[in-house]
Amino acid sequence: MERAWTTSIKQVRPGANEVKLPSPHDDRRSQSLDEALTILPNINWGVTFDDVCLTEHSKKLGTNQQLGLKMQSRTLLRRLLILRPSKPSNPAISSRPFTRHTNLASHTRPQLPFLSVPLTRNHQFRYLTTERKRWLAYEVFLGAKYTVYIWAIVGFSVVGYWCIQQEWLERKYPTPDEWTFLTRLRFRLAKWAPDRTDLIQTNWVQIGGYAKNVLERLEDRSIDGAGIQDLTEGGVWIDGIGESGYDVTAKSEPWRRGYYEALMLCAKSAEHLDNHLVDTTRHVVFPADQVLGPSNPNPKPIPHGSPSAPHEKDCEPAYEAPEIFYMRILTTRGFTPKQKMDAALDYASWLDFKGIPDASERMYEWALSLAHDSALPTPLPYDPQSYVLRDDVGRPSANLLTTLTALAAHKARNEDLSTALPILISILRACRALPRPQATTESYEPELTEEVHASPWTMANIVGVGKRLMVPPSYPPPPDDGESPPVRDAKELCEEAGLNLYIGEIIYAGASKGTSSSREDGLAWTREAVDLAEEQLSKLSPDSSDAEATKTCKECLGSGLENWAKMVGRLAREEREREAAGPDKASGCSWLGLWGEGKAETTGRWAAEEHVVKERMRRAEEILDELEAPKTGLGAIFWA
Repeated sequence: MERAWTTSIKQVRPGANEVKLPSPHDDRRSQSLDEALTILPNINWGVTFDDVCLTEHSKKLGTNQQLGLKMQSRTLLRRLLILRPSKPSNPAISSRPFTRHTNLASHTRPQLPFLSVPLTRNHQFRYLTTERKRWLAYEVFLGAKYTVYIWAIVGFSVVGYWCIQQEWLERKYPTPDEWTFLTRLRFRLAKWAPDRTDLIQTNWVQIGGYAKNVLERLEDRSIDGAGIQDLTEGGVWIDGIGESGYDVTAKSEPWRRGYYEALMLCAKSAEHLDNHLVDTTRHVVFPADQVLGPSNPNPKPIPHGSPSAPHEKDCEPAYEAPEIFYMRILTTRGFTPKQKMDAALDYASWLDFKGIPDASERMYEWALSLAHDSALPTPLPYDPQSYVLRDDVGRPSANLLTTLTALAAHKARNEDLSTALPILISILRACRALPRPQATTESYEPELTEEVHASPWTMANIVGVGKRLMVPPSYPPPPDDGESPPVRDAKELCEEAGLNLYIGEIIYAGASKGTSSSREDGLAWTREAVDLAEEQLSKLSPDSSDAEATKTCKECLGSGLENWAKMVGRLAREEREREAAGPDKASGCSWLGLWGEGKAETTGRWAAEEHVVKERMRRAEEILDELEAPKTGLGAIFWA
């Protein structure tokens, strides 16, 4: 049958390509669109398909078979015509068969590398194509987007860290609410800088700059100083000091306390920057012994990495003198007697350091008058000539005990031991006569609350943390004015240990050229001071609220161990010298010294105590250098 179809087509169109059509009785009559469109253009449609089929097979088939063959051929023709794409009405718009597979519509000859003729010059390729432009633009967009995201995250992180740091500083170094933002910010930084542990050396130049800026803003009536007044019309000028203080009685107590702390911080900065010069051309501060000039013919070498030494003609004092700020405190109206007394004691100590004992003693007497300043006329509790406390006049105040102790230390530094020792003994007798603190039921309340709120996830803890985060901390209440007698608590016991330390040092120093029994007495006072300070320090827990007592005990224990080691070391050295100079130095040796070990070495009394002191110092290092325990509970998350 297939051979008959092929023969009929050859007769209709001689010379045409032989096209094999499917048989009507073939089961594989369904062909794809591509095969149909390939076959149709090669058929000569001048003679109908029906006539060809009937002419070729009429001789062999009957009438019924011819009719069936004709119906099958018509059905096949209709299917092929339906599958053939119609001609577009608009010749300008050409249809695009095989639009999905464009590579199949290409009739160009494939270019194979081994068939092409190499050219003498290289082809110029187009590297920046449209697709590559789009890719580059997208990559640039992604880079810019992620850069913005990263910098935004970094910026928000820095701002968040700064906010948390300022919140922590505000809680540790509170500032009055009346001050402006910049004043509070710089005051916090100035208070925090001396206590920083991440710096090798404290930058007192920066601290002094912050403190002076805060002081200028507080004394500026257009910023934070609204309401302060001059003491007299036009102010008071003190020779060699400058302008006196102001009248700040109209300001609130937190404002006055903050103003006092700013003045004291300026005074401390002035003490550390004393004998320092600033190079006006470079604005760099140098010690005076490093400046080149006629007043310093042998300047001290500059440390490696520091700027070059300045010339004396280009320098000026780096900071004001400390007495300017101390006298401003003493002449300001509105400060408490205790605040003025503390300033007078610090100023007197500074004068002692500068080697001006007469001015220092006058300042101590001024502080003593401020300590006894009272509205009620009461007799002096001490002898005005010897400064020894009297037993027939009531208990002394805390301010009076502090001032007399500082005065006795001043007398001892200036080798007036006969006056200093009775003062210290009278102070120690008065301290031991102080009453014990009364035990109240309030001391048991924290234990109950700790048992109830043992878990950090209680509602009270969560509400407390949220309240501390949302509500700004309140300014602390004013401290004790020191006008009442103290109680014999942990802090007072540590101060008693300090008195024992003073007495032992004075007795030992006074007996350095006398008998050894006096030196042993001074050593005994020192031992008692160390034992008392170590005992009180062991009783104070690390998380105790009385941080001032802990600090006092640590200072007393460290100084006591140092003095004890020096005293015992000197006695042990003298003991070894006496043993080395003894007449039996060579006893026990054999003839010509060829064999024999001589006298066995024996450990003396002071050498043994020297080992004891070293062991006590090693044991005390664990207490003195004890790190603060980490916070527990929900609040530990927000602890800086």
